[in-house]
Amino acid sequence: MADILNVVDLDELRHQVREKYREVAADPGGIQHVHHFHTGRAHAVRLGYPPFPLSDLPEEACEAFAGMGNPFYWGGPKPGEKVVDLGSGGGMDSLLAALWVGSEGRVIGVDMTPEMLERSRSIARTMGLKNVEFREGLIEDLPVEDGWADVVISNGVINLCPDKLGVYREIFRVLKPGGRMTVADICLERPVPEEALRDIDLWTG
Repeated sequence: MADILNVVDLDELRHQVREKYREVAADPGGIQHVHHFHTGRAHAVRLGYPPFPLSDLPEEACEAFAGMGNPFYWGGPKPGEKVVDLGSGGGMDSLLAALWVGSEGRVIGVDMTPEMLERSRSIARTMGLKNVEFREGLIEDLPVEDGWADVVISNGVINLCPDKLGVYREIFRVLKPGGRMTVADICLERPVPEEALRDIDLWTG
């Protein structure tokens, strides 16, 4: 892991990731013509998201969704639970979790792109959800206290972070004993050549 961190330009990678997701926040539908990933409610349905509570979200809450899987495949959070969403982006997964956990539960979405945070906070206010908040931060350095969460979720974000061991240390730190994580992401079965690791476009693509 230390070798990967020495190979990748972390500042440039984070800059490029922020730029891409600024574009998604500004024009969720148009981004499909620029990058090869899909967005929106129809994309979530294709990935197997349950019809409910997805049907309770306004279109604005879904249109910037750009996940690559369904972290709720194993079931949503339970009423009263506390959830941390790594790389919360447009906020759809966090908002769904907020509906599942109800008024007795709490959800914290963490993202490093200010435009995505602004979008998510605005939608939560519009929906009147008081049990969800969005904090700016890195997933390898979470702004969440030790042992706070019952569940950690993430969708297509850990692959964008070179320090994956750091991410999983943070997940372990913020989870309560016996807590669980449900993650949807890309996994490679073979080592990545160093020249590919240096290519920021391959990371952000």
